[in-house]
Amino acid sequence: MAALARRLAEARGLGHKRDIDAVMGALGLGGAPIAVGDDCAAIPDGDGYLLFAIEGFLADFVQAEPWFAGYCGVMVNVSDIAAMGGRPVAVVDALWARDSAHAGPILGGLAAASAAYGVPIVGGHSNTRNPGGEQLSVAIIGRAKRLLTSFDAAPGDRLLMAIDLRGRYRDPHPYWDCSSNGNPPRLRAEIEILPALAEAGLAKAAKDISMAGAVGTALMLLECSGLGAMIDVGCIPRPPGIDLDRWLVSFPSFGFVLAVPPGNAETVIARFAAAGIACADVGACDGSGLVTITDGAGDVAPVWDFNESPLIGCAPGTGAGPGGGRRHA
Repeated sequence: MAALARRLAEARGLGHKRDIDAVMGALGLGGAPIAVGDDCAAIPDGDGYLLFAIEGFLADFVQAEPWFAGYCGVMVNVSDIAAMGGRPVAVVDALWARDSAHAGPILGGLAAASAAYGVPIVGGHSNTRNPGGEQLSVAIIGRAKRLLTSFDAAPGDRLLMAIDLRGRYRDPHPYWDCSSNGNPPRLRAEIEILPALAEAGLAKAAKDISMAGAVGTALMLLECSGLGAMIDVGCIPRPPGIDLDRWLVSFPSFGFVLAVPPGNAETVIARFAAAGIACADVGACDGSGLVTITDGAGDVAPVWDFNESPLIGCAPGTGAGPGGGRRHA
């Protein structure tokens, strides 16, 4: 466990998330009126919230997988909206490419995902005269009636992970694709599970599993809520035959970490199961600030201690939002 914990803490995807801490300080976001550190900014608006998010993509990924990069531009933003308990409204994109031939596959992927998820592309910025190569970012807006956040997990909550295992790796990348060949009605129904959970009051805290991987994403949620946990990595849903080390640093195209009151855990698991999505209880949240992993057989190793070091710098008391980092729904 100790070697695995060290690899997770030093993984490239989690390293990218550590950059958030420095950016928070450089932009002076401490004490911002909208809490920072969640999958989306949640702006109070009438009887609900306007959700606003953006994703940028690494140039090497865009150039190696241009169609899938375009597809992900919509897909990952839709997941961010769902992670907040919302429904997507529309996206815009910003694309730079060497020429129209190189832009074509990226635009094709964007269009395919827009159609699959039923989320229109309503504008953006395009340039096909960029000698530096292809660059892509995509922004989204959505709406939520009740929020799921990274700031509202509580000690004693069960930590659940829900992942769609119907897919394949896009080798050699750590991207598990269960979406691009999926049936559009199924994809839309899956995304609807999250706002339905929020509106039913079954969960208050969730986060989309990102390039930080399953454990890394759990770390970010736990930091924002000022918590710790022991995570049983053997319980994390995983496709048959996939190595655990690889899976824990993979990006699943449908994957969420949720913190759920114990009495609601079975109901939440059943809702995902009814949609064919594997969901499992992987541990309990606690007030320690220490996150450890276990194999379920007594071997335990620490991954991160928030008492000693921040990860993304959005913990309670850091001034990351109202109430010292906690968003109030």
